[in-house]
Amino acid sequence: MALRTVTRKLGNKFFPLLSSTSHLHSHATSFGFKEVKEEEKAAMVGNVFSNVASNYDLMNDLMSAGLHRLWKDRLVSKLNPFPGMKHLDVAGGTGDVAFRILERINRVKQRGIQRDFEDILEAETKIYVCDINPNMLNVGKQRALQKGFAEDGSLVWVEGNAESLGFQNDSMDGYTIAFGIRNVTHIEKVLSEAHRVLKRGGRFLCLELSHVGIPVFKELYDLYSFSVIPSMGEMVAGDRESYQYLVESIRRFPTQEKFASMIADAGFQKVEYENLVGGVVAVHSGVKI
Repeated sequence: MALRTVTRKLGNKFFPLLSSTSHLHSHATSFGFKEVKEEEKAAMVGNVFSNVASNYDLMNDLMSAGLHRLWKDRLVSKLNPFPGMKHLDVAGGTGDVAFRILERINRVKQRGIQRDFEDILEAETKIYVCDINPNMLNVGKQRALQKGFAEDGSLVWVEGNAESLGFQNDSMDGYTIAFGIRNVTHIEKVLSEAHRVLKRGGRFLCLELSHVGIPVFKELYDLYSFSVIPSMGEMVAGDRESYQYLVESIRRFPTQEKFASMIADAGFQKVEYENLVGGVVAVHSGVKI
């Protein structure tokens, strides 16, 4: 697992580690390998996730052989959540990341009880789960009920758009987005909004399927992605097209270096990324200074 750091200087000069990023979107944007109008993409992506919502977690297990659980654990460990934090998890409708954050905070609280840390006990934690798709949020609420979190006031479910968040400036200690940013219409707007809502010192973390750099591994991964995953979606979820889109959307997503450059362009400092499984996924991070 290689950790890469992107360093930027203020002003017009910066280290030539990465080339400056160009705009990804003009009057047309991508829906998988298709070019569509910007105003059409959100509805098309919405239909995909409405279709896959009920089988989303099962398909994640099957497609990644359960590895997505370890990837999300890594994301949360890098966040290092704490009692009393205000955290925003975007595109996290099924609650997978939010539950991990809450469980980790609860473990910290339990240690606090043993050490008699009254300030930790009194801290009020809020984890906002924001998703544009109400079907995904409904799945998350049902899962919260099954896990015994339904009565926990720390979890707040919000239907909202990552490109125009309904949260105040400088209001969040942390921001996570897992497997969601490649589906938005304007990545730059999502990054700008993340920077806006974070407090100074707040951390941005993004877990996303990315680009494999090892040639032989890349060929095998492409074969699996385009031959197996859509067929799996058809057999398990009765929906080949949605999973064909999901595979194509990964290939259209910027490389690790380019995406890191975009995060830096949004104003984040200490930008870095960590490749997992040879670049099948990457954890990107930055800090608002």
